[in-house]
Amino acid sequence: MDSQGNREKMSKQRRDRNLLAFTGATAIAVLAVNFAIAAFNAHKKKQKKKDLQGSNVRVNLSASEILKLADRIIAKSKQVHDAVASVPFDKVTYLNVISPLAELEAEQFPQVQSCVFLRLVSSLDDVRKASTEAERRIDAHVLSCSKREDVYRAVKAYASKREWTSPEVKRYIQSLFFSPNVNLFLISGQVRDFERNGLNLTVTKREEVQRLRAQIDELSLRYVRNLSDDNTFLLFSEAELVGLPPEFLKSLDKAENGKFKVMLKGHHVPVVLELCKVGRTRRLVAEAYGKRCGDINLSVLECLVETRHKLARLLGYLNYADYAVDLRMAKTSSKVFEFLEEISASLTDVATKELMMLKDLKKKEEGELPFGVEDLLYYIKRIEEQQFDLDLGAVKQYFPVNLVLSGVFKISQDLFGLRFEEVVDVEVWHSDVRVFSVFDLSSSELLGYFYLDIYKREGKYGHTCVVSLQNGAISSTGARQIPVALLISQIQKDVGLPSLLRFSEVVNFFHEFGHVVQHVCNRASFAKFSGLRVDPDFVEIPGQLLENWCYESFSLKLISGFHQDITKPIKDEVCKSLKRWRYAFSALKLKQEILYCIFDQIIHSADNVDIVELFKHLHSKVMLGLPMLEGTNPASCFPRSAIGFEAACYSHIWSEVFAADVFASKFRDDGILNQYAGMQFRNKVSGFDETTFGYNILRLFSKFFFIRVDLQPFSALMYWPLEVQRIPLKFSRTFLEENHQFRLLSTADLNMVASRNYQSFYFSMPFMLSAGYADSIASQRPAFLVSKRRNNFQCKANTRTLKRLELSSWLRVP
Repeated sequence: MDSQGNREKMSKQRRDRNLLAFTGATAIAVLAVNFAIAAFNAHKKKQKKKDLQGSNVRVNLSASEILKLADRIIAKSKQVHDAVASVPFDKVTYLNVISPLAELEAEQFPQVQSCVFLRLVSSLDDVRKASTEAERRIDAHVLSCSKREDVYRAVKAYASKREWTSPEVKRYIQSLFFSPNVNLFLISGQVRDFERNGLNLTVTKREEVQRLRAQIDELSLRYVRNLSDDNTFLLFSEAELVGLPPEFLKSLDKAENGKFKVMLKGHHVPVVLELCKVGRTRRLVAEAYGKRCGDINLSVLECLVETRHKLARLLGYLNYADYAVDLRMAKTSSKVFEFLEEISASLTDVATKELMMLKDLKKKEEGELPFGVEDLLYYIKRIEEQQFDLDLGAVKQYFPVNLVLSGVFKISQDLFGLRFEEVVDVEVWHSDVRVFSVFDLSSSELLGYFYLDIYKREGKYGHTCVVSLQNGAISSTGARQIPVALLISQIQKDVGLPSLLRFSEVVNFFHEFGHVVQHVCNRASFAKFSGLRVDPDFVEIPGQLLENWCYESFSLKLISGFHQDITKPIKDEVCKSLKRWRYAFSALKLKQEILYCIFDQIIHSADNVDIVELFKHLHSKVMLGLPMLEGTNPASCFPRSAIGFEAACYSHIWSEVFAADVFASKFRDDGILNQYAGMQFRNKVSGFDETTFGYNILRLFSKFFFIRVDLQPFSALMYWPLEVQRIPLKFSRTFLEENHQFRLLSTADLNMVASRNYQSFYFSMPFMLSAGYADSIASQRPAFLVSKRRNNFQCKANTRTLKRLELSSWLRVP
């Protein structure tokens, strides 16, 4: 019995071992099969990552691939330029001179963008560094091309033959030929760049131009670097920071004595000036902020402006402002002064009433203490809290990002006749990135693509913007290259919850989506005129126009829904509050912006300007008697006048007026989803294919609005909209008499202009309110304001304008 039991036991153990061995082998086999399947699926998935049909943009280059592509771009460009330069002057034709340059630009633009856009979006440090280096190499090459006299002479030789095959070709060739005395309608061009680099001058003057340009670049960067490197901070106790949110106080560093460090940077100063209840603290912060880099940047700015004037004169202009504005819709600095002056004079009464409201509230809360510029933000915020039942934190709960996106698509479809489809399984640089095709709604023609990269992540560019990745164009074979755009934003991605947008982010998103529509709908034949390559005074109009839909009840309900139940849109009373909030204190806000615009225009229009005293005097006059804070020097911490917007700060207001015009005259009263007007705007303005510069844009506007316009004498004054109940303005009345179907800008329209983009202009200057109005500049002429610095250059060009503005006391005219 025992023996038989042992045999059975041993037999069972063998069966178990065999089963275990079999099971283990099976598991390994199954595991191997799973690995094979996973590898196959991964390979298949990788194979499924398709390219966008018609797009030449490469979105996932490695660091080494970026640098290799940059070198190939430079080599190909040099080859084409050499070929153009080698054509004998008596044998130049469109096909051997103009066409190669146009084809090169269309072909290389997406290649260049493939190299450089990754520095904005890549999560890999080596890729961002390689992208930055590629941009440096390509920029250096482009600069060298702009100095090639041989190519300049070849293009000029063909232009002199005047052999135009079509109106658009004529405009393209005209854009390649530029001098300050040529009646040119286009904004950019290779020979224009040649001549603005001095290639039409003697060798000695050409070398001087290059020396001055290098000096301007160095001074501009030094000005900005000084501000960037300034790490000044102030120390305050908790009692001195009453009113600031607890989460903000927690974010502040502390000194050894336990006091809070308030940095004089854009992320600290506005919060203190808007929310701190202690007037002394606000004043200390505002004064310190306005004193940053005072003496250092003042000397830099003085030298910078003087050098710019020298450059402009060498290139045939009377001053730098005329040089900068000549290629814009305004055409001359005197027109800019008139533009600013008329808006300024028209809203003095409104701004005065707004200021009195603020002063009265301070008197109630703080007694007889004088009201200063440091109080503006705080008391505007206080009155807004009293007048508007508006909790922006609660409003945010109604704007899930996907619902806003679908709403933007729906509005764009109904307005502009567009259809959007998401493209899946395409290569992108991050898993958060989405890609969309854009089709014409009626014909189903593919118009273009855009990438959507909206979530915040480390290493990504920190602002919202649209980047052109590929411009539309028609090749010599007749094939159309379609546009490709990229919309970048910085939305916080909430894990496990729907990502919600602050209302300001909703407005910014609409603005940038206007640029997407502008880019994709452009039908230019030449890449030079495609996408966002339009007049700088014009380029913001589509974005600014689309912002208006963020304040209309119908569209607000379309893009909103409570994040826990999206069937519940935002309430009617909230919609009304948002619209009223938009216009709150708009006169004072725009007043302050125009203060800086006038200052910027004056220093770049005239020599011998005492910058400190000029700003002090302007501040009191424009800001209705509010003096500049003692010891501050806003000119030393106003980077827009140093780099990027020199002599062109006015441009933001200029384009705002156009956008207000379009909305008021074609959408506000005729229906905010008026597709007839929307298609007109898409085809005649956003997607025009004839040209991209001032006069011709205005002609398109005149056709769009069905009015008769004499453009030549008053081209810059086309900003007055077609709306009833206008404010009578002297400057505009003159225009009205010659154009009887024209009307003037209403108070409501100017308020619309004033209410835009609170943050965009604000951080460029000390305690800026936002975009704000300007007053008439009539003043006494204090003789003591004449600068002690002289270079004895006559500056008669704008003397008449400045005398009319009564600012001529800053000039010494021989």
